[in-house]
Amino acid sequence: MLTVNLICSGTGKVKDTYYREAWAEYEKRLSAYCKLKNIEVGESDDDIINAIPKRSYVIALCINGKQLSSEELAKKIEDIEVQGSSEITLIIGPSEGFGKRVEDCADFKLSFSKMTFPHRLMRVILLEQLYRAMNINAGGKYHK
Repeated sequence: MLTVNLICSGTGKVKDTYYREAWAEYEKRLSAYCKLKNIEVGESDDDIINAIPKRSYVIALCINGKQLSSEELAKKIEDIEVQGSSEITLIIGPSEGFGKRVEDCADFKLSFSKMTFPHRLMRVILLEQLYRAMNINAGGKYHK
């Protein structure tokens, strides 16, 4: 089973229950497709880099990354698995963005938009799109 690591940088304690409930819902849904590990780290490049598992395929969310449709994200995940990776790490960086060292660690840079989103909301969006992509790859009906 695929392992997905979600590194969130600088999120701190989340008091808003609606974010936590949304995260929990998508984490529950994703459990049918992958093993999800949430990793919360500080904001420094060292904090982020040290949290990346050694053999993982790394996708960094960057405003200057490539934008993909849901179907293209599903294909990207499928291709990563076909190429032999059983672990994917997605990184949501600090509000100021990543340093060059973190970007250099990424195998792929993904952008959801040229707009800026709050970290807590971005985590919901990312989890939903991961669920959608994995459901597409499994031939499910959620995407339709």
